[in-house]
Amino acid sequence: MPRLPTLLLAASAALAPIAARADVVLSSNDGHTIMDAGKNMIAPTPAGPDTITVIDVKSYPPKIKATFDAPGSVVGPPGAIWISKDETWGIVTSATKADAASKAGGISPDDRVAVFDLTSTPPTIVQSLTSGLGATQVRVSPDGTLALIANRAEGTVSVFSVKDKRLTAAGKVDTGNPKSLPSAVAFVDDKTALLTRGGDNMVNVVHIDGTNVTIDPRQITTGIAPYTMDINVAHTLAAVSNMGKGDGDEDSVSLIDLKSRPFHVVGTFGVPSGPEPMKFSPDGRFLAVGAQYGSTKPASHPFHHDNGLLGIYAVEGQTLRKIAQAPIGPWAEAAAFSRDGKTVLVQSMQDRTIEVFRWDGKTLTRGKSLPVEGAGPESFATAWP
Repeated sequence: MPRLPTLLLAASAALAPIAARADVVLSSNDGHTIMDAGKNMIAPTPAGPDTITVIDVKSYPPKIKATFDAPGSVVGPPGAIWISKDETWGIVTSATKADAASKAGGISPDDRVAVFDLTSTPPTIVQSLTSGLGATQVRVSPDGTLALIANRAEGTVSVFSVKDKRLTAAGKVDTGNPKSLPSAVAFVDDKTALLTRGGDNMVNVVHIDGTNVTIDPRQITTGIAPYTMDINVAHTLAAVSNMGKGDGDEDSVSLIDLKSRPFHVVGTFGVPSGPEPMKFSPDGRFLAVGAQYGSTKPASHPFHHDNGLLGIYAVEGQTLRKIAQAPIGPWAEAAAFSRDGKTVLVQSMQDRTIEVFRWDGKTLTRGKSLPVEGAGPESFATAWP
């Protein structure tokens, strides 16, 4: 029989917090939204719970370690969840909710925000509060003192102070256009952030002084319907996906030079239609760009495709060059790299799976997908860039 100390160590490991033993990717999952045959978003009957899935990517293949209930929504760019650098806590938002009284497919705008503790077993919600209608992408400043949440349905950005892993409301910033559809927000540094506005086709520079947040009058022009945004590890480039009109034409990704003042676009590159999933590799050498590629169109649509596409682009100075591509599931949402950059995850909202690829710098090799029970995966978060 094993010695007692061995048994105690095994028991201790089994009870240890998930995040303390792994590099984790968090997947926020929407259980209240599906698509009907006409590709309209509706609530299923009955609507399932929204959840967060904890995925260990420290070794290959990745493994699901836990799933727990938390609000979430597919509406908005796939950045509606955030995790701290030490992987002990995080924040998730919900832009929509199931609403039987709603005439819009049984779905209505939501404003919920939840703070969760990853050190408990299982992980638990420790704070529930509200942002603004259509609460979507959430990000915390590098120094950990301020959180910003884009509110798509009301054209605002909510400001929260952060202390002791809790949020306190500190006001809102109005874009001046209720139909601006503020979408992705990302911090350049503690004093500056960027905000995409898909409704009026611009990117804003946001200035931060404590909890006083203002929008710079100069607009950055990337393309039609700027949406998903990411910043590389060196904070020298921001990438913005331009979703276009969703009519089957090629769309684009723009690069913004963050070394210059003022910030400005230095290149816009054609990509397949619907480039919602987008993520820099942790070392900044590559940019993963997924494409919905007509997979959210009805089968009768001339630009319908059964699958989406995942492309990997080399970041060469201030340009992009495609070096690999692979088919992925329909209704693609977020993409994420493992900390070592060798594993790529992509969400398929329709198939309710997370697809897994190995990446060696030249070739994407498909692995076994991870199923998400009862909900569709819609946003990723990692503790690394």
